[in-house]
Parts: sequence; C-alpha cells; structure tokens
Amino acid sequence: MKLLIIIPAYNEELNIERVVDNLIENYPQYDYVVVNDGSRDKTASICRERGYNLLDLPVNMGLSDAVQAGMRYAVKEGYDAAVQFDGDGQHRPEYIKTLVEEIEKNHVDIAIGSRFMNEKKPLSFRMLGSSILTFIIKISTGFMLKDPTSGMRMFGKKVLKEFAENINFGPEPDTISYLIKSGISVKEVQVQMDERIAGNSYLNVMRSMKYMIQMCCSIIFIQNFRKR
Repeated sequence: MKLLIIIPAYNEELNIERVVDNLIENYPQYDYVVVNDGSRDKTASICRERGYNLLDLPVNMGLSDAVQAGMRYAVKEGYDAAVQFDGDGQHRPEYIKTLVEEIEKNHVDIAIGSRFMNEKKPLSFRMLGSSILTFIIKISTGFMLKDPTSGMRMFGKKVLKEFAENINFGPEPDTISYLIKSGISVKEVQVQMDERIAGNSYLNVMRSMKYMIQMCCSIIFIQNFRKR
C-alpha cells in the first residue's frame, strides 16, 4: 500500500525538525509531506532549508483545511492511504504499522490511534469534553468511539478521495460520526502518545470549549441533514 504521512504544522519551529528527521532516519518506508499552515515563525524556512517535502499555505487556514490540502496532494500523487500525523511530536510513528494493518488486512476505511482502548481517560477538563463526544457519538450512531479527539487518523482509499474533494469533510469527530452512520467502517487501535516537548498548543481553554460545543452541535443537529 502506498502511504503518505500528512504533517500539518502551525508555528512548530521548535518541533518540526525532530518529527521529520525521525521519520526520514527511522521510517524511510513511508512518504511524508509537511503542510505549513501559514505559520508566523520559522517553520516554513526550516523545512525549505532542510529540503523537506513541503506544501506551504500562504495564510493560516486551520487544521482541517491543512489536512485536506495534504489529502488533495495524496490523491493527486496516487497514494492509497494517508495518515494525519501531528507536527508537535506527540504522535509515535511506530504505531503507523498497526494502522496500516487495520486498513490492509481488516479492510477498514478509517483507522484511529486511540489512547483509551485499554486505558482509562484521566480526569481533566479536556478529557471531560472527549467523554461527552464519546457519549454523543454513541447515542447517535451506536458506535463507541473511545478517543474521538485523537488526531492520529489513517484514511483508506475509499474515503481519501472524498476527504480530498469535499469541502464539508473536515477530519474531525463530527465527520467521523457522520461517516459511521453512512456505513463507513472505523476501527480504533491502542497507541501511546507523548506530551508536547516544546512550543504551545493552538487549543487553549477557551478554544477547546468552543471546539467541543461546535462538535457536539454538529453531531446532534447538522450531520442529520448531510448526504453523501
């Protein structure tokens, strides 16, 4: 299977070299592309200086649009699958193989790296939001998605083209929920994730609250009016 790792990056000058160099040195069997999402720091210049495969968006479009740009690149270049992989160093590339196996051997359309398949969610404000999303997805689809906010998601060929071409297909929990209801197969696999070493996450408390509210409203109301 021809696989592309999509690395959306916004102001990740302190992390991007470590993330990409690890892939190049230890996982050369995988192709990658860094999608610089209009960073205001040196992320883009570092990528150009190091000769990384780079898509350089001129303005900040947001995570969903950055990932979608990577998916369009994947479709254009003839990839069979693509995996969303954070540029902050939290995702571990050794688990990509496990996601590939779900896509290839078990014919799953979307494989998600979950922190909570075999582990309990810690007590925190962020995990409270995750638990609420899990509950809402469960009652609306009947599917138990234990880590709905995981950003480590692999998309098989069946859905990759849809995500690349459909403006409403952001790689977010509401779209995953919608696709489950539409008959797309989704599977979670247990992974471990690291804490961010450097830089600051885009999602502060207020943005996290806004994100959770948007996702909940979308899953409960908006997704019922969508058609594939």
